[in-house]
Amino acid sequence: MVNFFVKFLSEPTVVLGLVAMIGLIAMKNRPSTVIQGTMKTMLGFLILSAGSSLIASALTPFSTMFNAAFGMSGVVPEDNALVAAVQTVLGFETPMIMLLSFVINIILARITPFKYIFLTGHMMFSFAGTMAIVLDQMGINGWMAVAIGSVVQGICMVVFPAIAQPYTRKILKTDEVAFGGSSLIVFSGFVGRLVRKKNRDEETDTWEKVKVSNKLDFLKDMSILMSIVMIVVYIFTALMAGTEVVSELAGGQNIIVYAVIQAMTFVAGVLVLLQGVRMFLGEIIPAFKGISEKLIPGARPALDVPIFYASGPVATTVGFLCAMVGGILATLISTQLKVVVLPGVIGLFFMGGAAGVFGDKLGGKRGCVVASFLLGFLFTLIVALAYPLIDVTGYGVEGLWFASTDAILVSVFMRLIGMIAGV
Repeated sequence: MVNFFVKFLSEPTVVLGLVAMIGLIAMKNRPSTVIQGTMKTMLGFLILSAGSSLIASALTPFSTMFNAAFGMSGVVPEDNALVAAVQTVLGFETPMIMLLSFVINIILARITPFKYIFLTGHMMFSFAGTMAIVLDQMGINGWMAVAIGSVVQGICMVVFPAIAQPYTRKILKTDEVAFGGSSLIVFSGFVGRLVRKKNRDEETDTWEKVKVSNKLDFLKDMSILMSIVMIVVYIFTALMAGTEVVSELAGGQNIIVYAVIQAMTFVAGVLVLLQGVRMFLGEIIPAFKGISEKLIPGARPALDVPIFYASGPVATTVGFLCAMVGGILATLISTQLKVVVLPGVIGLFFMGGAAGVFGDKLGGKRGCVVASFLLGFLFTLIVALAYPLIDVTGYGVEGLWFASTDAILVSVFMRLIGMIAGV
């Protein structure tokens, strides 16, 4: 039974479809409306997920080319792969923490002012795995680890969305949805706001309104601009990586053609993702009103970073590029620390893009650049600084470490308390 619920919660398409269905039924909609809303919610999320998969498929070879181009080796921030790898050891604690933390989340949303229901499934899984690993290294296993980890995660699942809500409300122009992602994005956006121009005009000081000459007005199309930028980035990286490395990735295809196709696959993934976001949010927000009105008054769904991309597609692209620069700088600094942290390209896109939107909406073009650069820098550097406190090599894992900044900071805090208490 427990395994069933864990697998159920791990499949966000089904969870969100069920949430939409319950909300629409609670509002006493007609059966046809319930079916339509439920199906569109699930389809929207599947389209969003398909876009994410396309992006990841294009970024994986890019990461390989980048590492080969600059001759680096070390750990990559990727916590879902890490948590999956340790399940042979922590296969009881991780799913139980994930399940019970969700129960605690619902209870807290019902009885406290923090009316947030965390629906970012992959982050729930990675956070639960992080809790299990940290507690195991403190000598705490079994039900005690489940109890501590569930309470800590359950509290975090309402506190972090609450911290982000003032900014989420401003960016999405609605108070009916919350952010269930990294608070590092929120912090970066806050810093981006601090560097905004005095007497800034929010309508014109944005990357979405950059003026170009008539000869270059085709660049106003976000997909064209992103394609050109990414083609240049991919071709440059491929040439730096060398024919041997890229040819192996390309399977005999011309390396320039391969780089162009991968760059445009990345852009296609972004376009698919944005379409999914629009469809998904268009259905889940009105459906969730039923839950907030009938079951948990005032509740908001806390969703993942892609919800912001449609609010600033150009800022998303600028954010990714600036986050990459910040991440590369932090990687160079990490060569002088205990571990070299390679740029986590997938994390830098999803988080850096969102930080770009935050910075753009709160601090204009300057805020976008500063916020996303800072995110890339801190995202990578925090891993390098925290790495010595949590050793995952004992689980037979090499080359991977945690990527969720929130989980890392909470884990470091727990680890330090344990060290002070002699645990």
